[in-house]
Amino acid sequence: MPTYTAPTRDTRFIVNEVLDLPSYGNLPGFENATPDMIDTVINEAGRFCAEVLAPLNRTGDEQGCTRNADATVKTPDGFKEAFEQYRESGWGTIAQPEEFGGQGLPHVLGFVIEEFMATSNQAFAMYPGLTGGAVAAILAKGSPEQQEKYLHKMIANEWLGTMNLTEPHCGTDLGMIRTKAEPQADGSYAITGTKIFISAGEHDLTENIIHLVLAKTPDAPDSSKGISLFIVPKVLVNDDGSLGERNGVECGSIEEKMGIHGNSTCVMNYDEAKGWMVGEENKGLAAMFIMMNAARLGVGIQGYAQAEVAYQNAVAYALDRRQGRALTGPADPEAKADPIFVHPDVRRMLMDAKAFTEGMRALALWGALQVDLTHKAQTEEERAEADLMISLLTPVIKGYGTDKGYDVATNMQQVFGGHGYIEEWGMSQYVRDARIAMIYEGTNGVQAMDLCGRKLAHNGGAAIQQFFKVCDEEIAAAKAGEFSDIAERLEKALGEQKAATMWFMQNAMQNPNNLGAGAHHYMHIMGIVTLGLMWLRMAHVAKAKLDENPEDKAFYEAKLTTARYYAERFLPDAGALRRKLEAGSENMMALGEDAFATAA
Repeated sequence: MPTYTAPTRDTRFIVNEVLDLPSYGNLPGFENATPDMIDTVINEAGRFCAEVLAPLNRTGDEQGCTRNADATVKTPDGFKEAFEQYRESGWGTIAQPEEFGGQGLPHVLGFVIEEFMATSNQAFAMYPGLTGGAVAAILAKGSPEQQEKYLHKMIANEWLGTMNLTEPHCGTDLGMIRTKAEPQADGSYAITGTKIFISAGEHDLTENIIHLVLAKTPDAPDSSKGISLFIVPKVLVNDDGSLGERNGVECGSIEEKMGIHGNSTCVMNYDEAKGWMVGEENKGLAAMFIMMNAARLGVGIQGYAQAEVAYQNAVAYALDRRQGRALTGPADPEAKADPIFVHPDVRRMLMDAKAFTEGMRALALWGALQVDLTHKAQTEEERAEADLMISLLTPVIKGYGTDKGYDVATNMQQVFGGHGYIEEWGMSQYVRDARIAMIYEGTNGVQAMDLCGRKLAHNGGAAIQQFFKVCDEEIAAAKAGEFSDIAERLEKALGEQKAATMWFMQNAMQNPNNLGAGAHHYMHIMGIVTLGLMWLRMAHVAKAKLDENPEDKAFYEAKLTTARYYAERFLPDAGALRRKLEAGSENMMALGEDAFATAA
């Protein structure tokens, strides 16, 4: 049976030592994030996820969800009881605003909880997962009356939220949606249409579900400029906050999926359901992007979360499974064979996984700090800089994080050999669950185009220039010190990214296909560079701690070795990716449709 241990030591290292979260105590919301509070949240969240959620992961995969005759949905055994514990413990309130019942702690700690939940049980984590994004959209665009009516219950997780975008005939191109919103005399709208792929669209965990739905009013432009956003509750809410009649929305069916079986991914049918507009008419896409950006960061976390749990189980298997002898001679002469852990190819896969998951955790949590600083930094300039940085990093965290997270999950399955392909060992589930993260909340191709087509050029390239400045300054400082080897390799990889950026500037305007053909490679170059920056930072902190002669010396020594491994094995890939990018689009786009048909 697969197991999970929350990586609390590594998380405390990043939050307390690398990010130095307590040093921000002068900012609103950070004053309560003392070292003791941080350690308590990390340790207790890790315990809850390992002891309560992880044992249900396989149950959820095997049982899936069941649609009842009355269109309600039963979640897998144990999910409802576990959710009650989650709600009562207040894990969903950690980073939510205090005025609506949240604890007001930094988003960094909220991201920690998201990781532990996604790693221990991704399907379960998806039920409350979109509620935070829904809350953010209502906070930003909802009326005071809407905020008062819905946010207290949603933040308390007494009600959960969803986002309803996709329809059977359109996914990314939301301008094609057909769901209609007819205005009513009482100020509400009658919502009619069908939405698909709706995570947690119907379930038995809460008594109400607050759907955020994209639809078009009668005279709206037939494009993305004609989209409005609506709150559509599963059960109507009376003026006094009590629940009233069932609304005209129900689960038509549960999608049959490759993975995340424990989550009810639904086809949702709206039949003149009562809804209320959020924000301005025809401005719904901007409101929904608030929710989508939050969701994309959460999906990036899912990418390395599945890599983490697959890695933990692969390490345990590699230490136990015996086969062959070490190339340098028997590691255990008393046994007939050595553990496969001694073989360099197995060690390659395990070291790749360790370098990626620990580096990606650092990047995601640094990104979470930017989210906090966007709202709470002392000066407008600092807030603007943080907003630029997280806007640039979001498609990288989502796209690169889930691409590589899936690669790691499959490599950890490979460590198991034939046993990895057998359901009994549980590795198949990690691979199947990891696969969806590359697809939903905007496929990774969309993330790459968002990065290259929008974020690089935004505000005259201010975000990417700020990123280059941060990297240049930290590399320059490191080149004069003990980590000059890491800094020089990172400098070379950064140079590849700068050259790729310049190539786009020179070649994408005359032929936009050049941008599209290279966007995926650019996203991976930037992912490699950003993780290199994280490892440079972690190496500096680890060395400083080793100089203090700590008790957990082995932990910091492992950080230094892994940092150098990352620099040697990951950073050189940036050059090959740049050469692919600079091949352009000519041959990629040259063949006609007939050339792709298979001849009989």
